[in-house]
Order: sequence, then C-alpha cells, then structure tokens
Amino acid sequence: MRWTVVVPLKPLARAKSRLADTAADGLRPGLALAFAQDTVAAAQASAAVRDVAVVTNDPLAGRQLAALGARIVTDEPGGGLNAALAHGAAVVRSWCPDGAVAALNADLPALRPLELTRVLDAAAEFPRAFLSDAAAMGTTLLAAAPGRELLPAFGTDSRARHRASGAVELRLDSVDSVRQDVDTGDDLRAALALGVGPRTAAAAARLLITGP
Repeated sequence: MRWTVVVPLKPLARAKSRLADTAADGLRPGLALAFAQDTVAAAQASAAVRDVAVVTNDPLAGRQLAALGARIVTDEPGGGLNAALAHGAAVVRSWCPDGAVAALNADLPALRPLELTRVLDAAAEFPRAFLSDAAAMGTTLLAAAPGRELLPAFGTDSRARHRASGAVELRLDSVDSVRQDVDTGDDLRAALALGVGPRTAAAAARLLITGP
C-alpha cells in the first residue's frame, strides 16, 4: 500500500510560539519552515509514500514546499488543525478516491524515510491507526485505509482521543524520528541528537543550539 501524506502547516508568523524561549520572534518562522521542508523531503523519500499534500495558506511556505514536489492545498476552512486535515484528506480523496491517507505533523525535522515506511506499513494492517509522539501524550501520525475517514483529533491529549475514536495505536520500536516533533527548545535538542535534515541543521546553527 502506498500513501498520500497530508501535512498541515499554519502561517509561519504564528508557528512555533512555544519556541519563544529558544528563538527570537524573527527566527521562529524560519525554523518552522525548515522543519516542514525537512519533514516533506523525508516523507517523499519513503517507499510507502505516493505523494505529499501540504495544507497551508502561507504563500512563502507554499512556494518553498511546492518546489520540493509537494502538492499545495489551500486551507479553505481556516478552522484550525483538525479542520485543515479533514479538508486536506477530502481533497486528496477527490484526486484518488480509493487511496490511503495519512496525516503527518509538519515539525518532524529528524524524520527518516525508512522509519516512516515501517510506520506506514504497520498502519496498513488496520482501518485507522496512529503513532504517539515522544512525550506519549500527543500524536505525530494518523492513518486511514482506503474507504475509511481520517477523523483527526489532534491537539491536547490526542493520543487518548485517537484511541477513544477507535484508531489502533501502533506500538513500534526504533521509530524515534517519526515520534520526535518539536514544540519546545528541549524537543529541538532531542531532534538534533537524533540527526535533523539539512535545513533544520542550518537554522539551528544560527541559534547556536546543540544536542544534549
């Protein structure tokens, strides 16, 4: 099974507010874009991924991610993360009605294609499945098999909410790069320790941040 991966990205000026203690306001949009670029590039390199669709209204992000080969979907609902994902999934299904769809966070700068392939191959065994984040509270990936609705419930305690919605939690070892999203300075250091993509490495170097 090959997947269309839907990546939601809010306007860069509002992205990654929790990195305020690590990066000045002027640098955070660049970090958020770097995270997304490295996430999309790694996802596209996965053997399980057919294509990547990014849901965003940010013109710069749209141009930069389209240049990497992502398909850009306008965030027409403008109703937040879950509305953006539901809209993106609907658009993707209009392109490929019988396709498998997976929502993936845009802030996985250490993402490794082989690990993402392992997760998606495992998800293919279930109608809906998800992977929890490194903190074991949130979700970094939610997958829906052909003919199944995505039903995203991202946000606070999304691990519990996705489980309650009937999605199967994937319990896999050695997929840390798919779990390590970045909201805080500590998250960024953890991602750097795993090994981030080139754009995030360059952006982090400007902040003089190193791994633990």
